[in-house]
Amino acid sequence: MEFSDALKLLQPALPKKVVAKWADLGAGEGLFTTALSHLIAEGSVIYAVDSNASALKKIKIDKKVALITIAANFEKDELPLHDLDGILMTNALHFVRNKLPFIQKIQTYLKPSGKLLLIEYDTDAPNKWVPFPISYSSCQHLFFELGYTVEKIGEQGSIYNSAGMYAAQVRPLEYG
Repeated sequence: MEFSDALKLLQPALPKKVVAKWADLGAGEGLFTTALSHLIAEGSVIYAVDSNASALKKIKIDKKVALITIAANFEKDELPLHDLDGILMTNALHFVRNKLPFIQKIQTYLKPSGKLLLIEYDTDAPNKWVPFPISYSSCQHLFFELGYTVEKIGEQGSIYNSAGMYAAQVRPLEYG
């Protein structure tokens, strides 16, 4: 995926540059972390979390946004995150087998009005690269049961999966 594609997928959820505190869970080398840094205001903070410490060292973002890297397993480790305005997960939720307890855990990292931005393959058929997929339809059902609204904000073709990818904004129903 190209940087311009990453910007295009995130832009609808971040229409105005505001100072915010975000986490990118499963940040890898930071393509989406970098895109996020271009869409939030100066003085913002991004926590990039990934189990691959060497990948985190490759992240380069706009210097006007603070980057804090955390080498940890976002699913299993307790993270020092709180009062976040948002959590970004790009091709990361499909590595979580038990999504319900995981979502309940990351809810504690968010402000009550905080949102989750997901980018995932639009399929429920697992493969060796996407072991626990969550299609857009499954995403809607799961989060609705937890009191969230899910809005598709973008789509992108994929050279790896014929189903393509979706970007979704997940917010508490009272803030939807």
